[in-house]
This record gives sequence, structure tokens and C-alpha cells, in this order.
Amino acid sequence: MRAVQITRFGGPEVLDVVDLPDPVPGEGQQLFDVSSAGVNFADTHQVENSYLAPQQLPLVPGAEFVGTPAGGGPRVVGLLDGGGYAEKVAAHPRLTWPVPDGVTDEQALAVVLQGATAWHLLRTSAHLAAGETVVVIAGAGGVGSLAVQLARRWGAGRVIATASSAEKRALTEELGADASVDPALADDDPKAFTAALRDANGGRPVDVVLEMTGGNVFAGSLSALAPFGRLVTYGMASRQETRTVPPGALMQRSRAVIGFWLAHCMTRPQMMDDAMTELLPLVAEGALRPIAGGRYPLTAVREAHQDLLARRTTGKLTLDPAR
Repeated sequence: MRAVQITRFGGPEVLDVVDLPDPVPGEGQQLFDVSSAGVNFADTHQVENSYLAPQQLPLVPGAEFVGTPAGGGPRVVGLLDGGGYAEKVAAHPRLTWPVPDGVTDEQALAVVLQGATAWHLLRTSAHLAAGETVVVIAGAGGVGSLAVQLARRWGAGRVIATASSAEKRALTEELGADASVDPALADDDPKAFTAALRDANGGRPVDVVLEMTGGNVFAGSLSALAPFGRLVTYGMASRQETRTVPPGALMQRSRAVIGFWLAHCMTRPQMMDDAMTELLPLVAEGALRPIAGGRYPLTAVREAHQDLLARRTTGKLTLDPAR
């Protein structure tokens, strides 16, 4: 089969398209033919070996796929420990879900990792309550664009999104954000970013921030929280050092910082079921709109990673293993 393999850590240049033996299913696993593979920002960390779990070389990146069982069967979307950038994958059926008619591969891939992340950020980690103000950092991205819609659907009093261009900020407002903010305000001074978030909330502090950048964006977001506010951190896209938060700084305003990593939900499949059984029907009904960010041939995987790192993308990126 054709697959993307890395044999050294680095940037997009280490992603090579090669021929590899078909994967051999382990205990309880099944072989699937892949029609589409998902690309995530976390994959750029995996390739650098800068993410939460150390990586072993050689490796095939990719944590999600849409495909059919080898030998035939219904189309499913599934999660993987790795190996998704390939024509075939070995996956555990317990971490696959049928794709409803009318839902595209791209939409299903947007939901399975990024949609489930948005679902759990708001429900499991932040415990969003009706009427609360939610800030979604990177609101035009894969997770953010769905989190904006879900926060609005679940009764947020006000939704504020950040995005790095006027076009992306306009998209977040089209998806349901009440206001949008340029995260570049945090580049020199996190206090300016704090002020912008509060201004977007009528001068008031905010209740929930979904944060995946780190560095000054994290610091400015934390300072914007109201008493009993929650900042849920689930990424470190800036690759900047994030300031340590002393317990006293949390106690002074009764604030919380909560970490989230979807990998822990994958070890508790019922948590994934909770999200997927709600999200996939919403997409099928047209009530939830995943944003397709571009479909790349497998041979253009380096370009996909370059576009992600340069913030040229919006929504969900996918790879076509047939090209």
C-alpha cells in the first residue's frame, strides 16, 4: 500500500510517500480500505516529536480515517493510534461509527476528532451553562468552527471567537459568533488581548475560554476570566513557552485551568459514543456545519502541513489516498 512515513523528525520536509506492507490487524482489530484520511494540527507536532506523547520512528502519522472494511461493508469513520495517512489501516471496530447517508467523508472526519474535541471541551471540561460567555480561540479552525456552533446551540449567552484574518473572523460570525477578535493583539502584550476580549463582552470578564495556542494568548485569556471562569487548554500551536500559573492566581478570582486531550476519551469508548451519536445526526440534518478546509492528494501531504503551519487553512483538511 501507499502511505506517508517519517524516518526522522522535523518539519513537512520529512513526510515521504512510500510503499509499505499492508498493516496486520492486532487482537480485536480489523483491516479497512481508506477513502479519506484526516489531517490535524496535532499531526504537525507528532512529526516534530513535540507533542504530549513521545513518538517512535519510523511512523505513519494520522489519527482518523473514513473507509470500508476490507472485503466490503458499510462506510465508517474511525479513530486510530496512528497510521491514518495510508491506503489501508488496522482499526478497532469499537472506535468506528457508521457514516450516515448524506454526510461526506470530509464532514465525518471533521466530526470524529475535532468535533468530538469541541463536544467534550464544552460539555465534559468546561461544563458550559446557559447564558455564559464563551471565547473560542482559533474559531475558524477545525475544532473552533464546530465549538462556535455548539456553544451557540447549547445556550451560550455570548460567543466570542478569535481568528487571524478578517476573512476568518467574518466566517466565525457567520457560524454564530457574536464578536471576533484578532489574536495578534497578544503578540506584544497579553494585557491588550485581555482588554480586547473584555471589550467584545461589553466590558465584562468572560466565563469560558477554549484555548489551543499557549504563550501570550493563554496568559491574556486567563486574565480575561470572571470569578468561577474556566480556561480549557487543549493545544500549544504557538510553540511558545507558556507562563506558569501559581495556585494563588487561581484562588484570587476562583478561576480554573483545565487540560484536555481526546486520547483519554479514546480509552473510554462510551465517551466517544456520547459525542458521535449526537454530532453525526446533527450534520446529517444540516444543523451542524463542518467547514471543509481542502482535500489534498496523499502525494501533496507536505503542502497540507505547510498550509496548516502557515495558518493558510480554514476548517478540516483531508488527504485522498487514491491520488
